[in-house]
Amino acid sequence: MRTNIDIDTSLMDEALRLSGLPSKRAVVDAALGEFVAKRARLDLRELAGAVRFADGYNHKALREDRGA
Repeated sequence: MRTNIDIDTSLMDEALRLSGLPSKRAVVDAALGEFVAKRARLDLRELAGAVRFADGYNHKALREDRGA
């Protein structure tokens, strides 16, 4: 999708410097990806307490079996 936006020059310069990405487009794509990922993680927190595990389910024992 093509769009035109006005981005703060100093903010873009800092993002380019910190990210090491080669272009403004790459910075915007990366920033949008991180934004979406963060929001998706926040949505998962809404499930806290809503999932009922099977009786006897022991996640710690499963980790030990994998050597984690």
